[in-house]
Amino acid sequence: MADKDLVSQQEARDAVESAHLAFREVAKFDQTKIDRICEAMANIALQESMRLGQMAHDETGYGIADDKREKNRFAAEDVWRYFRGLKTVGVVADHGNVVEIASPRGVVAAIIPSTNPTSTAIFKIIIAIKSRNSIVLSPHPSASRSIAESARVMREAAIAEGLPADTIKCLSNSTIEGTETL
Repeated sequence: MADKDLVSQQEARDAVESAHLAFREVAKFDQTKIDRICEAMANIALQESMRLGQMAHDETGYGIADDKREKNRFAAEDVWRYFRGLKTVGVVADHGNVVEIASPRGVVAAIIPSTNPTSTAIFKIIIAIKSRNSIVLSPHPSASRSIAESARVMREAAIAEGLPADTIKCLSNSTIEGTETL
């Protein structure tokens, strides 16, 4: 029988490694492609907001399902609307003697709580991809199914628009040790 903590630590290492390889490709994407990918993810998250909200409520027992749906809607629609026009590729501002250039950082480690699991996952995935980074989600164990499902539907929509599959990862063996490794 495998030690769950060691399995979680190895899964975190493997996820970061594969997410980093995907990041190297995503970092080269142009603004149009990134925005198309994010739009697809936001649209599917909005379409799935009720189901994911209900799933989070059923899994955790926290809150009210319709409130969770509204938080999912806010993350998928309102947050995306705010970030949609934000330039995240190339020169983002030219102040004459100072030029700002957007630069992705790599792999984002995202700790997702049990209190707002699906809306937090939606938000973090959108902003990570919008900024041309990969993301590895470490779900709270009591909300792991709803978080993984949020990541799955967004990943599938993103893949259909050209995002490498390993750009969005979600740990399936989440422990404190695995999260610390992440």
